[in-house]
Amino acid sequence: MPRLVLIGLAAGFLSALFGVGGGVLIVPLLVLLAGWEERPATAASLGAIAITALGGVVVYAALGRVDVGYAALVGIPAAAGAVLGTALQQRLPVRALTYGFSLLLVAVAMSLLL
Repeated sequence: MPRLVLIGLAAGFLSALFGVGGGVLIVPLLVLLAGWEERPATAASLGAIAITALGGVVVYAALGRVDVGYAALVGIPAAAGAVLGTALQQRLPVRALTYGFSLLLVAVAMSLLL
């Protein structure tokens, strides 16, 4: 339980600071530190992202910085992509998911460094 709380605190803090935290932080930490399997970790991460996003959007809305139209232009296709991604994730071997996620993180890191 304390590990899950610390993972949540780290994810919320980094999400607010850098816009990362969900899949980039929660999934690897749940797998590595809490011993979860990748699929349940991904599901928990998506649930946590919903709660985290709600907290963040409330603060940004109070500051007058939420453009609902642009949010919908990104959010609606993102929701559709999440449905498709979940369907695909359930069909792929765990090893393929692990390698694919690792490659994605390396590619993002390289693009940020260069």
